Amino acid sequence: MAEKSDYLQSSDVQDFTKDIERYNLGPLWHAIPDLMHKQPTPQAVPYLWKAETLHQKLMEAREIFTPERGGERRAIYLQNPGLKHREPWGWASTTQTLYAAVQLILPGETAPSHRHTQSALRFITNGSGAYTIVQGERIFMEEGDYLITPGGLWHGHSHPGDEPMIWMDALDIPTIYAIGGTFFESYPDRIEQPSVPDNYSAQRYAGGMVRPIADRYPKVAPLGAYKWSQTFAAIEGVSQFEPDRFDGYAVEYINPSNGKTANPNMASWMQKLPQGFHGKAHRHTSSTIYQVFQGSGYTVINGVRFDWSKGDYFVVPNWALHEHVALEDSYLFSVSDLPIMEKFDVQREENYTNNNGHQEIRDQFVPLLPKK
Repeated sequence: MAEKSDYLQSSDVQDFTKDIERYNLGPLWHAIPDLMHKQPTPQAVPYLWKAETLHQKLMEAREIFTPERGGERRAIYLQNPGLKHREPWGWASTTQTLYAAVQLILPGETAPSHRHTQSALRFITNGSGAYTIVQGERIFMEEGDYLITPGGLWHGHSHPGDEPMIWMDALDIPTIYAIGGTFFESYPDRIEQPSVPDNYSAQRYAGGMVRPIADRYPKVAPLGAYKWSQTFAAIEGVSQFEPDRFDGYAVEYINPSNGKTANPNMASWMQKLPQGFHGKAHRHTSSTIYQVFQGSGYTVINGVRFDWSKGDYFVVPNWALHEHVALEDSYLFSVSDLPIMEKFDVQREENYTNNNGHQEIRDQFVPLLPKK
């Protein structure tokens, strides 16, 4: 190995490398160690954003930006520190494939309709009274609701209620940007007007996961909003059995017309970690962004302890060992790039077998908090 390395550093090889670079050519013999890793080595890093930091910055943003003044959304995205070097804007990356943000809309505000090739989802964390309108359906939002907007659908938001609303946005922006598939279009009349009754799709599925016979044939978004009451009932239903050793009690949001993930490129779960739960450690090629909807606990990621509580967000990059611990009954919403990994046939999972499946904690993450 030393002889090979010495040879690649020889003057003949170095001179030839410089020569072909003049012609916009490159030597694979130098590049292959960086291109062909023996296992995933993500640039994204584990990280956690505290609820108080996010809330304070959103409140400060009320005075800095309004949808009327800026034309789009009052959203602050979660920038992964390991991806800041990407251009432009660090690709607005929370993982290497996904974007996540917190969005605030105030009473009386309207965020205009638009559409784009990226798929989007919303998880409602604070408040009620606002609606999103997707393809002519006004969907009024409440805490714990999960909403989808697959790519190419018109969508906008408006708030006729009387209290601020905050939600999580997630999109596959970095993926679509990387493959050169970005298209964006503003709605010509500011915000789309209703063409079906309010909460139309949720009413069609009021009975839970039994579908109208018209949805026997695949549709891109037959159900636009998954209500918290039904999600909670599903979690409680599985909670009477043995928990998954890694993820506790978890349910996945699906498209009822085809059985696949509710959003084509993003899988979303709601999981309950009962008090005292200590999951086993594992890792997988898909990356995951978590929102702590209720409860408190910690997650050990690659030997580092990340303490979390209600309203926090944290990210587990791809191929990072992780295990969850609940200090009280906790509910975690998550979004992952599992469908992307499956489409490329690179999804793999590996269980940690040392120390009875639990990592040694070598360090503890210290979050950045706002100034008082």
